[in-house]
Formats: sequence, C-alpha cells, structure tokens
Amino acid sequence: MAHHHPLPAAQTADLAAALQGGELPDDPSRLIDLIGELERLKSLACAVQAEAAVAYDAARRSAESAQGVPLRRQGRGVAAEIAIARRESPHRGQTLLGLAKILHAEMPHTRERLADGTLSEFRAILLVRETACLTAEHRTFVDEELCADPAALEGVGTRELVARAKRAAYEIDPASVVRRARNAESDRNVTVRPAPDTMTYLTGLLPVARGVAVHAALGRDADALRAQGDPRGRGQLMADLLVARVTGAELVDDAPTPVPVLVNLTMSDSTLLGGHAPGQVGADGVAPEILPAEIARLLLTRTLNAEVGAWIRQLYVDHTGRLLGMTSKQRFFADGLADFLGQRDLGICRTPFCDAPIRHRDHVTAVDHGGATTADNGQGMCEACNHAKEAPGWRQTTVDGLRHSVETITPSGHRYRSTAPPPVGWREPRWVKESPGVYTLVA
Repeated sequence: MAHHHPLPAAQTADLAAALQGGELPDDPSRLIDLIGELERLKSLACAVQAEAAVAYDAARRSAESAQGVPLRRQGRGVAAEIAIARRESPHRGQTLLGLAKILHAEMPHTRERLADGTLSEFRAILLVRETACLTAEHRTFVDEELCADPAALEGVGTRELVARAKRAAYEIDPASVVRRARNAESDRNVTVRPAPDTMTYLTGLLPVARGVAVHAALGRDADALRAQGDPRGRGQLMADLLVARVTGAELVDDAPTPVPVLVNLTMSDSTLLGGHAPGQVGADGVAPEILPAEIARLLLTRTLNAEVGAWIRQLYVDHTGRLLGMTSKQRFFADGLADFLGQRDLGICRTPFCDAPIRHRDHVTAVDHGGATTADNGQGMCEACNHAKEAPGWRQTTVDGLRHSVETITPSGHRYRSTAPPPVGWREPRWVKESPGVYTLVA
C-alpha cells in the first residue's frame, strides 16, 4: 500500500477522538451507512497495520544486522512486539505478522481488497491459509484470480470464499494440495483448555478417518449401554467411555481416575467456612477457572470423600491483596517457589495481553545481569513469551506497587506494565471520604 505522505500516530488518534466524541445520526438509513463505513474503516486500518508491521520488521532486521546479530536470530521478538501493541497474544502476533508479509510480497490484490473494505482481516487470513501450500508464483496467480476484481467478491460468504481458494489451489497445483494433506497428519495432537463451570474442552486433532472412527465407536457403545437401561444421555456416556478407555477408570459417575494428576483448588478461609467469595480451580497447562463458593466446597468434599491424595497449603496475603508467601511442607525450596509464582500469577503468563498457561518460571532481571532467584524477581511465563524477551533490545524490571508489577520495555522503546492479579476472592480496599480530610476504609 503506497502512502504519499507520512502517517503519524497522532493523526489516527485525532480520528479516534472524533469518532468517540461524535453523535449518532437520528435517521435509521444513515445509521446503516455509518455501520458500513465503520466496517470499511476497520478493514483499512488492518491493511495499514499490516504494512506498518512489515516495515517495522524490516527496520528491526536491518538494525540487528548492522549490530552483528546472526541472521537466524534477526527479527526474533518482532511478532511479540506487534502482539502487545495490538493487545493480542503472542501466538496471534505471529499470525498477524505472517499475514502482513504474505499480503505485502505475494498477495497484493488481497491486500487491496482488505484496504477497500471488500475483505475483513479474518477472511484475508483464511485466503492466506488456504494457499499456504502453493509456491509464491502460484499463490500470486490465485490472488489475482480471486481478488483482482472487487466486484467478484460482492455477496460471497466466508464458506464460499474458502471453497473458491481450495478449488483454485487444487487446479493450479494438485500435487501440493496432496502433500499438504499428508503433512497435516504430522500435526495431530491432543489439547486441553478450560470451559465454563469447571469443565474442560479435550480436543483431538486427528486424520478424518480416525476421528470419525473414534466418534462412531463411542456412539455405538453408548447406544448399546442405553439399550441395556443405562439412564445417562448419549453424550454423557460417550464422554464417560472416552475417559474410561483412556485412563482405565470405572464406567460410573464421578469415578476417580487411576492416572495421578495435580489439581489446584484455591479459596479463601471465609469461603471454606461458608462464605460467598468465589474459588478457583486449575491444573498444570490449564488456565484457572473461577467457580462459585458452593461448587468449590463441593469439589473439596468430593476429593476428601474419595480418599485421594490431598493436602491443604496456606497462602499469606497482606492488607493490599499482595500474595506474600505460602507454606511449603513436603516441597523443596525450588519447587515451592515455582508453585508460589504460579499461584500469585493465577497460572497465566505475565506478558500483557497473553492468556496462555504458565510453562516457565522466569527471572524478571536475568541472573547474568545480577537478578536474584526470589519471588519479587520471578514471574510465570508461557514458552513463547519467555523466548521472545530474550531477543536483543527487550528489557524488564520490577516496579514498586501494591502488588507485584513488571514493566516491559520493547526494542522500539514502548513500555507496558503487567500487575499480578489479586488472589481469588480478594476485594480491593476502598477509601470513602467522610468529611474534608477524613477517609474510612471499607471492603
């Protein structure tokens, strides 16, 4: 995208201020016009962001090359910088930077359709994904076929757009599409992520034949059990059968699994004794989930009644809600400190806008630079963010405050602050002004 004059950030800030301070029109027809124009503006902003990302990546690589940084390490951390600036996760930042580079180098017509509002950023990402198996030359050809004429996309839904991209890719290079399908099998995996109400989504990415076979087998056996009088629903039985066959647990409700796992159930003492403050449950690799006090007590009761290994550890909090320490019986100091950081950061990576589960315990100030292995100099991070901050130009320091705070300074000089969340069930102290100069502390 060519600009004939510099585009300062202040100019876009003025536009944002004008939009925020403006009044909506009274005419319903003009309201629809406004909605449509704002959608086009969003797409244009995404196109400009993409060009800015490409330019920043090139500038960073050029500067690092001049500094003697090895080629394979140049540009490390750029995607994370873009993610923070866009208030997105580092994984999303990788996707957005990859999109920007491909639009700039290989798919100029898709970039133009994004700029004129014919395509949204989401739909542009889908086109890039569906042509990923093609060479740059073939990808450019498909880009021209699908997006050179903006009128050709008028009224085209997302599903039809993806189908067009798949057909075009197969027609121009069927062998590459076949190779992509074969290579996709190497990406098979099983993931787990939190779901509402203390549930989890266990997802298996499998070749289509195997995935359908697993689902069919679970459905067939669930139907057989229902025919024998089992009162559980078909979906419930399929889920219970899956757990039983993978872990060896008995096929009964709430049966304990013979596979040892550590699940952290955190609640305040008042909640444990009948209060209403919420609790929190989480496990290694699974982001914590807030749950009602009654459910937290019920889970604790079930655990104790099931006679599984369980112990209670105390967390110590000061009057500001800052987590100070925890008991460490049956723990080495290193493990106890790692557990403390996980509890203090509620199991979530401390990088701003990243919501990935903690994988690494990291020194805010590196040991090589004199950083100590202490709670104040420690933080929980995901693997991607921990690697990103090792790129040249990244700095982090702890900041004095009521709760543990870390300031991240990126190579561009921008500063972002991350503050540890308050412990589960904590209510921020509030001061109410009673009279001139007189304040009362309330919960």
